[in-house]
Amino acid sequence: MADIQILDGDWDQLGEVASEIRRVVFIEEQQVPLEEEWDGRDGDCRHFVALRQDIPLGTARLLPDGHIGRVAVLSEARGLGIGAALMEATIEAARHLGHDQVELAAQTHALDFYERLGFTAYGDEFMDAGIPHRNMRLALR
Repeated sequence: MADIQILDGDWDQLGEVASEIRRVVFIEEQQVPLEEEWDGRDGDCRHFVALRQDIPLGTARLLPDGHIGRVAVLSEARGLGIGAALMEATIEAARHLGHDQVELAAQTHALDFYERLGFTAYGDEFMDAGIPHRNMRLALR
């Protein structure tokens, strides 16, 4: 993971790059409807973009309430530690901002990934954008 760089900033700084990654992963690959992907909350979030050799390969966002969302890694970069690096940076930012915990809605195929980072699933499985999810949380204190 030493060759992975994480940028963080607001939507004005990172939105163009983050939105392209999300478009490819969520809209094209996973067939998430446009109106569900672009929820109008990006301007309120802190955004993260992962670069490897200066190429943007992944993104995530941290909402003001401590929820992590829109975690996406381009298919050609999966398995390289991009997702873990993004999550570590996002969790650390939440900790720095004083959140007691972080939460996310994980696609069920990614539950093991988030569990390896210390997250615990709670509640029932639910559908979001036609994809099964579970809520997860991680205590920071």
